[in-house]
Amino acid sequence: MTQIKSSSSCTKAMYQNLITIWFLVIIFSFQCTITLASDPDPVQDYCIPNPKFGAIKTISHLMILPCKNSTEATTDDFVFSGMKLSGNFTDTGLATISVNPTIFPGLNTLGMSFARADLKVGGINPPHFHPRATEIVYIVQGSVYSGFVDSTNRVFARILEQGEVMVYPRGLVHFQMNVGKKPATIFGSFNSQSPGLQKIPAAVFGSGINEELLEKAFGLSPKQIGKMRRKFNPEISN
Repeated sequence: MTQIKSSSSCTKAMYQNLITIWFLVIIFSFQCTITLASDPDPVQDYCIPNPKFGAIKTISHLMILPCKNSTEATTDDFVFSGMKLSGNFTDTGLATISVNPTIFPGLNTLGMSFARADLKVGGINPPHFHPRATEIVYIVQGSVYSGFVDSTNRVFARILEQGEVMVYPRGLVHFQMNVGKKPATIFGSFNSQSPGLQKIPAAVFGSGINEELLEKAFGLSPKQIGKMRRKFNPEISN
């Protein structure tokens, strides 16, 4: 009888230990998932990409650029001069210059990137979001209507003047429009070297989503849907 009770107690203790171990495995896996969802912490002062090797794609879809020997690094690796002038303007009146480790080596593994955006009078930066980064923008010149929409569809927007700063939380849709009488220039910084970019109009009408679904979702006619698809997907001719 004593042996039966002892055996039962051992089985119960073993079962409880297995539950504890399984729980710890789940927590560890969850923490790893969170860690892999953001830029990895650097393990050295800097990592200037070695042009002899290509980028390595990690399990979290980040592009890692192998380092060259630190003795080969120069001051020029940490200086970027490509934002003195605006980029090429689109039909929305927007010109952007995106800067990441591919064109500015000194940024590699530092968990950041940035961009210059210029808006003609009345120009817009259409609603978009960055899935992997929070963005902070600084108005270099001009008057810009700027804002974002949270997950409850609440809009946080106002006109920003020269010298003002606004932050767009990671993954939330945001937008800008030049409401002044002169061109506007904006400097944006991201807390990821690979923030990603998803433009809402192009994602909806230029990605090949079923046309009937779009008609039902937006209450538009086939002709209107066709016009939008041709606008955001140049490969569609009819």
